[in-house]
Amino acid sequence: MKRRIFQWAVALATASILVSCGKQETTPSQPQTTSATTELSGTIRVDGSSTVLPISEAVAEEFQKQHPKVQVPVGKSGTGGGFKKFANGEVDIIGASRPIRESEDALCRQNGIEYIEIPVAYDAMAVVVNPQNTWCDYLTVAELKKIWEPAAEGKIKSWSQVRPGFPDEPLVLFGAGTDSGTFDYFTAAIVGKEKASRRDYNPSEDDDILVQGVSRTKGALGYFGLAYYENNRDKLKLLGIDNGKGPVKPSRETVINGTYQPLSRPLFIYVNTKSLERPEVEAFVKFYIQNAGKLAEEVGYIALPDKVYELALQRVEKRITGSVFGAKGSQVGVKLEELYQIKEPTK
Repeated sequence: MKRRIFQWAVALATASILVSCGKQETTPSQPQTTSATTELSGTIRVDGSSTVLPISEAVAEEFQKQHPKVQVPVGKSGTGGGFKKFANGEVDIIGASRPIRESEDALCRQNGIEYIEIPVAYDAMAVVVNPQNTWCDYLTVAELKKIWEPAAEGKIKSWSQVRPGFPDEPLVLFGAGTDSGTFDYFTAAIVGKEKASRRDYNPSEDDDILVQGVSRTKGALGYFGLAYYENNRDKLKLLGIDNGKGPVKPSRETVINGTYQPLSRPLFIYVNTKSLERPEVEAFVKFYIQNAGKLAEEVGYIALPDKVYELALQRVEKRITGSVFGAKGSQVGVKLEELYQIKEPTK
């Protein structure tokens, strides 16, 4: 996704729900530059989550303006697919919309790959319908579970089965593919167990394909990262989510103040420490951290507080490897300050 969308109107400098340690830095109005005594060159291989893709593309574009001899192609094979490539040493960096799994960490260790986990932004999952849908403005968490749980397969096929008063309109579902971190997080948050989902829906690791499916189908219901809704709001209708306290729509404010639950989550990049030995990769990763907040908001995500980015930069400079999430994987309603206060990563 090359086109950047309009930056959020309200920017909160600090947030109590995120890390509150470290020295405060002000996010620059222009992308920060990298310094080097010699001109950088080479190719940095980036892959992974389609949700993180717009941020990585934006960072790569700005970085290449300063370092035109460095090529940064960005793929989108999904979080799971990206971790497979990463563990096999095929890419230098991956974007991930969930923390690395214990099995993926084990494969990295088996192949002698150490990594640094870097939080880069905050995201909200958008639940959307076709604009022709005039009967639904919000869904409860219980209704979403009723629609998406494995027991719904082959049974919940009409909107009239979701809530009394809804029309007898075919319910056509579009959602993340099984290699997607979005799939993992959504199933954990809504169904209660990661990867627990009905199978009779239209899956894709490419969010643009999901946008097209929902926009062309009257009875469609889908979910994906908020940035894809923001970039296609003329084609989609955004729903509120009611977790028991009334319907709330995703926005920067509702993510930061914690009212958009349970579909808010952090986003990450993971970098191979051996790749960091190359000057162009180290410069790119530091540039990513220094500019992730500003560029993430330009493409529709939510910046982390400056202190979090400073902590991430320290992890790179000190080569602090591993994941602070350990074997827990996707965690709903996670507060980063409770995790990144851990001095040594959980093994």
